[in-house]
Amino acid sequence: MRVFLTGATGFIGSAIVKELTEAGHQVLGFARSDASAASLKAAGVEVHRGALEDLDSLKRGAQTCDGVIHTAFIHDFSQFMVNVETDRRAVEAMVSALQDSGKPLVITSGSMMVAHGRPATEQDAPMSVEVPRAASEAMVLAADRGVRGSVVRLAPTVHGAGDHGFVPRLINIARETGLSAYVGDGANVWPAVHRLDAAHLYRLALENAEPGTRLHGIAEEGIPFRAIAEAIGAGLGIPVRSLTANEAPAHFDFLARFVATDNPVSSAITRKSLGWHPEGPDLLSDMRDNGYFA
Repeated sequence: MRVFLTGATGFIGSAIVKELTEAGHQVLGFARSDASAASLKAAGVEVHRGALEDLDSLKRGAQTCDGVIHTAFIHDFSQFMVNVETDRRAVEAMVSALQDSGKPLVITSGSMMVAHGRPATEQDAPMSVEVPRAASEAMVLAADRGVRGSVVRLAPTVHGAGDHGFVPRLINIARETGLSAYVGDGANVWPAVHRLDAAHLYRLALENAEPGTRLHGIAEEGIPFRAIAEAIGAGLGIPVRSLTANEAPAHFDFLARFVATDNPVSSAITRKSLGWHPEGPDLLSDMRDNGYFA
């Protein structure tokens, strides 16, 4: 297939480029900047210039391809809800461009939208229609659009070489404050997945996911947050201790809304339906062995 890929130079997107090309697909990479365009060209990827706010550019990219994978997101958490709305409009534009074509559209969501305090499954709808990205999920999964839509819900930590997500931010906070912290008893859990396993899942979804499918990019169902904090403390050689819920915002800043979330998530349905078998290292081993504390 010729695949339109947003976020093609990102942490996950760049791994998807390699995954797709090695499987024989052609990639049309969405590039906002000259630097991104140059990076794609250097990798032998055809470039489509545009931005998430430029809906016409998204429509043109989608219409010229056999399928779409959408991983781009503006990671400015000071404008998080604004960026969620930008994402919704972008997804709406691509759904509109593909309507009644039967072509695959794979978008990205997050497992924390189904944080029930028990292992969430692919059958679980978002906790509320107000949850970020819930509207994007609903559009893509709608049966009346004539699109083979699927949603990959990623773990809050997608780890591997080049990680610049939540775990590196937690490490930076610990380094700056001299303390690695968790909230309460730290028994709440986060799921995790390696970036190469996530990239493989996106390809399988593009090729084989049934219309209206939710998929969970989850390799580890749940790692106690205290274990993550202890791994950070060991990696930096600093103390580890509990904070109260009232103390957490001052220490974690915007991450305070996430660090105490209990988010056990199953990927059993995804594994069975697509034959997906994660093979990458687990999060704590990856943190210890692969440069997270350099």
